[in-house]
Amino acid sequence: MSKIKNAFKNGKAIIPFVTCGDPDLATTAAAVRAAVAAGADLVELGIPFSDPTAEGPVIQEASLRALEGGVTTDKVFDLVRELRQDVTVPMVFMTYANVVFSYGAEKFIATCQEIGIDGLILPDLPYEEKGEFIDSCHAHDVDLISLIAPTSHNRVAMIAKEAEGFIYLVSSLGVTGMRSEINTDLGAIIDVIRQNTDVPVAIGFGISGPEQAAAMARLADGAIVGSAIVKLFAAHGKDAPAAVGDFVGSLKDAVRDL
Repeated sequence: MSKIKNAFKNGKAIIPFVTCGDPDLATTAAAVRAAVAAGADLVELGIPFSDPTAEGPVIQEASLRALEGGVTTDKVFDLVRELRQDVTVPMVFMTYANVVFSYGAEKFIATCQEIGIDGLILPDLPYEEKGEFIDSCHAHDVDLISLIAPTSHNRVAMIAKEAEGFIYLVSSLGVTGMRSEINTDLGAIIDVIRQNTDVPVAIGFGISGPEQAAAMARLADGAIVGSAIVKLFAAHGKDAPAAVGDFVGSLKDAVRDL
């Protein structure tokens, strides 16, 4: 069993996303540690890809910076090995099916188990095609995390019944990026999910700050924050870890008593 459930055992979870290697891997490592020290319950590590179809410009640009800096999948694996010397919270990879395929799916997933990665999020992998990876994930105790979107409609129950780790509920249509308002009827989607599984639900896409994180955490079991954190790396470069820690701390404070 993966350790993902531990992220949700002490109240509402705050899940920051970082793009590995933006601006460099040493900064990524420092930022992850700062986020965990500030209260992050689970960390999503983005493996950069040249064509990140679900990502908005903020994360696209971060991926480009990381790739131009020479980041590779093997270097990200080494980063996780180094982080696991002291970081104990669950960590998952967010990347694309092509990254896993090109590396070799069995080798990639086996390495995830070896280095201490608890789950895998592949936003371009349709539910119907998860068979390409699910057996290897189960063999290596890596949760293949399902995404449910506002467009999932009559597939929500089906996806929820087979979900593992946690469910990534996409808040809005479109790509990642901060939004001033999130108007999707997420409560109705969560009701269907709850009827079909007890796997935790975390809401992502568009959460820009503590107030929105708290609003989403009231509905679900946690909030995922990506673009707002990745923007800190663009603004602060190698000095980003302190800003990331402060921001994650403000998010955790906002959900602490929910």
